[in-house]
Amino acid sequence: MKRIYISGPMTGLPGLNHAAFHFGTNQLRALGYEVVNPAETPVPSEGDEWHHWLKADLIQMLTCDTIALLPGWEASKGAHLELHVAHRVGMTVVDIEKLHRDELEQVPA
Repeated sequence: MKRIYISGPMTGLPGLNHAAFHFGTNQLRALGYEVVNPAETPVPSEGDEWHHWLKADLIQMLTCDTIALLPGWEASKGAHLELHVAHRVGMTVVDIEKLHRDELEQVPA
């Protein structure tokens, strides 16, 4: 089973966009994936500044083999950094909406 990290915009969005992260997580888990959702991450021990969150998220992301990008990821500097690291370490990169559509197309009618 693939272990997938969800990446997307949070900063400046209502509720830190957690609803989109949880929705994506539920979709992927229903398809049988093991999902790492940064919206489920506890507050980093170093503090709650942005760079502390990013460091904690990168540690979790590096336990995965795939990164799934949520809609709007292009507007997130954290998602850009996560994507850059994912490329550098050879992770598979997928668009979460496309992944979900492709998986549903493979389900027998």
